[in-house]
Amino acid sequence: MRRLVAIALAGLSVAGTAAAQPHQHDMDGAMAGAHEVFTATPAFAADGTLWVVRAESDRVVVARSADLGKTFSTPVSVTAGPIDVDWGPDARPQITIDHAGHLVVSYAVFKDKRFNGRVYYTRSTDGGVSFAQPRPITSDETSQRFQATAIDADGRLFAAWLDKRHAAAAKAAGKTYAGAALAYAWSNDDGATFTDARIAADDTCECCRLSVAFAGPGRPAVLFRNIFEGSVRDHALITFANPTTPGPLRRVSVDDWKIEACPHQGPSLAIAPDGSYHAAWFTDGSARHGLFYARADTGDAPFASPRALSSPERQPARPNLLADGRALRLVWKEFDGERTRVCWEVSRDSGRSWSAPQTVAETDDASDHPLLVAYKDRTYLSWLTKSDGYRLIPLENKP
Repeated sequence: MRRLVAIALAGLSVAGTAAAQPHQHDMDGAMAGAHEVFTATPAFAADGTLWVVRAESDRVVVARSADLGKTFSTPVSVTAGPIDVDWGPDARPQITIDHAGHLVVSYAVFKDKRFNGRVYYTRSTDGGVSFAQPRPITSDETSQRFQATAIDADGRLFAAWLDKRHAAAAKAAGKTYAGAALAYAWSNDDGATFTDARIAADDTCECCRLSVAFAGPGRPAVLFRNIFEGSVRDHALITFANPTTPGPLRRVSVDDWKIEACPHQGPSLAIAPDGSYHAAWFTDGSARHGLFYARADTGDAPFASPRALSSPERQPARPNLLADGRALRLVWKEFDGERTRVCWEVSRDSGRSWSAPQTVAETDDASDHPLLVAYKDRTYLSWLTKSDGYRLIPLENKP
């Protein structure tokens, strides 16, 4: 067992389905001359094993830890050969683990120089020793990016992504089409296959991550950056009435961010046990600028006035929310001109009031988005930094 950062520093020889020839990697896992890819996404198995999926310059690997991130197994590649990993600022591989211990990993690749992508998935049924041959999540070959996956209370795997099939069809017909579409599919066999893709909404922003939570079994809720009239890129929410019936689009933020470009800044969504909805996002709109949080009593209720999370001068970004059944937790990154720090707040009354923000981690070099992950009665900050490698930091019951 070795530290994950040590693996990246020394170069790695991968095991499993893609155990081909090893090659040298630098600290970020990026090969010389390739685009830097720097992400690590965590998930806990039912037995407490921590799994982390990482994107490298030409492959996707997973590693497991039995001691809460202190040491990791030798990484196993989930890709059978070199790939052009989607290195977008809001893109990352996803990992889900069901109660039987099956691992499902999804990731996106670039197909061309115009940032058209394709989403693939694969699974392991032998505890991460090997992975099946990756398969496209949909037969459509137009473009898919920014996939998000999650397992509902009944154990069904849901996937959503940004899809360009309607944009391509509109262009072929000489019609205009803004952005991309929100597509989705389900797996009813523990990630072995997915249903045919369906479109839940058109005219979404094409380059921001999605956030998924569940209002109940078979009822995913997806928060995303939408394109409203006038090329205003604010946030919207769709809650499914059932697995195949997306609900109406609800506008979450009215920031009036009019931009003919890609913000590369997606939101975060959590749904508390009492049914309240919680959203956090970044905006550079004319109505407000910076990082904000808002709460809604139910999936049908309007969101309250947004609360600023920090001063815009500190460049706050990359929020992540988690409702763990006992509390609601929120982290984000900000920069003071010299160091990047992760700030943390806790609410124990379903978002009506919050603790004062506390710094829980810092770095003076490059870093991934801060992510929250929970196991049993403890919540952790998962953070990959260039100078310190991967860190899993327990968050105390009180900040």
